[in-house]
Amino acid sequence: MIEITPFLNPSTSEPLYMQLYSYIKKEIQHGKIEPGMKLPSKRKLSIHLRISQHTVETAYQQLIAEGYVESKPRKGLYVNSIHEDIFPNNTPLPKVVKRESLVQNNHYKIDFSHGKVALENFPYSVWRKLTVQGLHDDQLFFNGDRQGELTLRGEIAKYLYQSRGVRCSAEQIVIGAGTQYLIGLLTMVIGRDSIYSMEDPGFHRTRVAFKDQGVTLKAIPLDEEGINLEQLKNSKANVTYVTPSHQFPNGIVMPIARRLDLLKWAAESNGFIIEDDYDGEFRYKGKPIPSLQGLDPNGRVIYLGTFSKSLIPSLRISFMVLPKEILASYQSHFTIYKQTVSRLHQYTLYEFMKNGHWDRHLNKMRTTYRKKQKTLIQLIDEYFGNNVIMIGDDSGLHILLNVRNEMSEQELINAAAEKEVKIYPTSIYYENYIHDLAPKVLLGFAGLMDNEIKQGIQLLKEAWF
Repeated sequence: MIEITPFLNPSTSEPLYMQLYSYIKKEIQHGKIEPGMKLPSKRKLSIHLRISQHTVETAYQQLIAEGYVESKPRKGLYVNSIHEDIFPNNTPLPKVVKRESLVQNNHYKIDFSHGKVALENFPYSVWRKLTVQGLHDDQLFFNGDRQGELTLRGEIAKYLYQSRGVRCSAEQIVIGAGTQYLIGLLTMVIGRDSIYSMEDPGFHRTRVAFKDQGVTLKAIPLDEEGINLEQLKNSKANVTYVTPSHQFPNGIVMPIARRLDLLKWAAESNGFIIEDDYDGEFRYKGKPIPSLQGLDPNGRVIYLGTFSKSLIPSLRISFMVLPKEILASYQSHFTIYKQTVSRLHQYTLYEFMKNGHWDRHLNKMRTTYRKKQKTLIQLIDEYFGNNVIMIGDDSGLHILLNVRNEMSEQELINAAAEKEVKIYPTSIYYENYIHDLAPKVLLGFAGLMDNEIKQGIQLLKEAWF
């Protein structure tokens, strides 16, 4: 086992766990910590560095996630072997790495991922206290309600009404481990004989979840107000999946007239709308947009929500609000499926919401993300000017960039990768992608610090212009 002695500066804006993670990663890349070496235990390293075990744990988890180390049960953490042609032993990191190696091995200075959140603002101490509190209730060690803990569902129902105008009772809510799982369950409840549809472009993981259920799925293109209603009607679909509050990935906010027309379609066709409000908490311009569900007098909207963007993705707590017709079918035939979310996590979240921590945290995150988005937009204006068009900057945790330099989508991504910046394609969200479209790339900002956003934009300027 090795000794690790980095210089950690608590007075900087960079969290200690990031400093520790970066230090160990570079030591591995430079060959100073060799493959097969065992890292110190969390306890020993926390004592040695005089930092918390949680800080060490968070740094170690990031190293595991990126493949630098692996955890061997009852043995500890061991350094993995990495390609020596990318990071030669005892030599500095090259400024430019071969394109193929860089893309394949995911070693980036800056990652504009839309799936990351601002971990520096996660309420660690409160969450830990409530979790430990739950460990004293041994009833939480057994299986709970198949729909999820009633107390948590009650808190969710109150929050949804106050913040999104969703009208429901706790009995209408089903909690599940992620939106994909809930889509699969919902497809079984509605029935595989129905004709399903979704926005094109739309969230690719949802598309896969539908297809894996073996249903007929129609791709409905967008117009400037969201899903194209004429094409939806012509598709003969009777179920459609939409993201009206912040269309993914294009960022369109569906106006009220289109919302009412969509509700009219559902009523007249005896169909259902699946409304995925994946990041509806984060709107930066104007007033919050009311949910489709709250406007629906006929019980034709199934509302989906998640805590992945507002808390942490690994919590895996999502939920759906079922109208009475769908709820009756679920309760008659599908309560055989046990709850997929830990009761302990559900208890912690319930206490977190009940005691006012949720509202305070959400307000803090809105402020944080508003500032980060403002920083990103200002830097894009400063460095790119009229060479790019920003799309979807009214809300959410990502924006799209239409880059006007005659590069294709893949060329934009590869050029960024050569500067060790990871950006994301939008073509994967299309069922019917037209290659002569003006290429757009996706930039998420929630998981980046201001200095990282600035560095990333500077590097993209060098890569593209």
